[in-house]
Amino acid sequence: WKLFSFIAVAISPLHSGAFSTPSMSASDSSRSNSRAKFIKGSAAIITTAASSTFATWIDPACAASKAIKNPRYIDGEFQMRFGDGPDGNPRMRGILTRRFTGDSTPFKFPVRPVSLVKEWPEKAPFKKEDFFRADQQDDGSFYAIPRLVYHIDEPAVSSLTQYYRNNIPKKSDVLDICSSWVSHYPLEFPKVMKRISATGMNSLELRANDQLTDFTPKNMNIEPKLPYEDASFDVVTCVVSIDYLISPIEVLKEVNRVLRPGGKVIISQSNRCFPSKAIAMWLKMNDRQHLELINGYLQYAGGFLPRRAFDITADGPDSVNFNPMFIVEAVKG
Repeated sequence: WKLFSFIAVAISPLHSGAFSTPSMSASDSSRSNSRAKFIKGSAAIITTAASSTFATWIDPACAASKAIKNPRYIDGEFQMRFGDGPDGNPRMRGILTRRFTGDSTPFKFPVRPVSLVKEWPEKAPFKKEDFFRADQQDDGSFYAIPRLVYHIDEPAVSSLTQYYRNNIPKKSDVLDICSSWVSHYPLEFPKVMKRISATGMNSLELRANDQLTDFTPKNMNIEPKLPYEDASFDVVTCVVSIDYLISPIEVLKEVNRVLRPGGKVIISQSNRCFPSKAIAMWLKMNDRQHLELINGYLQYAGGFLPRRAFDITADGPDSVNFNPMFIVEAVKG
């Protein structure tokens, strides 16, 4: 298959529940109790007064100077042509897509600090079987067909987009690892950033990502090496994908290598995954343990200052059913 064309059309906002993915969780009351326990002991920061902005942890270099007025959704059509060989039967296939911009939503975006308390031993305690997966086949086959869908719901996407807007300085060189047809960056990022690069499993999805300056298809589970020179980027992002890496410490060593001194990595995580591709120990852990595990990965990768974690799950109508969203952020020392 090869990408033939892409058309994007902005449309007016629809109702807040449109195209959201159902959350896989327990009852409403247990979710509320769980979240209260999750952030217990961590100081909660001010939440927002307006639905499209938030006043929490904001890097002054990133703060928007005026209110953002973007469409809530961008509808598009991907047309793919296949069977072009001499013995093939050329055909076209169209796929309708809906992109969440993260703007003009009814959601609020609090940022709640989460304390990282687990003390990791000097040497990594992980065993080989911790990184086993139910589906041990080549990831290239699993990801061969483009999945032009979201793996987290609109509130989770929106909270991540707003976090990026407020925490990635303008004129940065940015790298998105384990990327796809969307990177969840704000719409203005291609104009205000120096460079947005990406690696990911599917070249067609990466080609469809209109926020990228350049991309390199890369299976980090075969070769955990990034195809970039030392100190090339100011920020590296990784969205709901670290649970699929079988060599996460080696990958994060590479992240540290390509970051400039003072640069940061932003790892986001929810509770959604392909269970057959997530590593064994991840599937045995809860949300809080996932954050501690990521912190452990970063410790053993080396070269990072003490990490910070945040619960950035969106608030809004029916928020008990929203996908949770968490951040672990680390600065290169």
